Amino acid sequence: MSIRVLVADDQTLVRTGFRLVLEAAPDIEVIAEAADGEAAVRLARRLRPDVTLMDIRMPKVDGLQATEQLAGPAVADPLRVVVVTTYDADENVYAALLGGACGFLLKDAGPRLLVEAVRAAANGDAMVSPAVTVRLLARFTENVRRRSQPVPTPLTDRESDVVLAVARGRTNAEIGADLGISLSTVKTHLASAQGKLDARNRTEIAIWAWQRGLLR
Repeated sequence: MSIRVLVADDQTLVRTGFRLVLEAAPDIEVIAEAADGEAAVRLARRLRPDVTLMDIRMPKVDGLQATEQLAGPAVADPLRVVVVTTYDADENVYAALLGGACGFLLKDAGPRLLVEAVRAAANGDAMVSPAVTVRLLARFTENVRRRSQPVPTPLTDRESDVVLAVARGRTNAEIGADLGISLSTVKTHLASAQGKLDARNRTEIAIWAWQRGLLR
């Protein structure tokens, strides 16, 4: 079954380019396009795409508001949104992650990463461009990470290992290889940690770890 994608961007050339790249993949189908945030929210709610690629700066309703309306903490049945931006240092990207986005991608990331971003989001896996994600989270949690005292957590030692790996941008397969455990065990620890932290996705798990100064 194809991964159904909604592309939201106010630039026609960007939408067309994304469509051409994504539909060249055998397992991805672009089901709709939106030129503004208001249309993106309306179409996403009606069509329920597997993944929505959301630009940040759009007319009527910007991408941050649209993301929160589709995937925010108040949404009972959130959709998976990947925010697409031009600048990796854009503070709005961090706000989008806190607002429910499951990850983000740079517009110049290239065709391969665009396809991987969609597949990763559809599978609930790690955010694409993990190094960029780590840099962004580190920037906004710099003061917290300088705490001299360790922060108590509700996690077991192994759950903490998995959470820290997620925060570093590792995929489930990479975590399993690093820790010497099976993929199913990784998923079990991840699900347990997600429940304990009341996190809705891997992005929130990563933010939790960075905000508490658990990485350097």
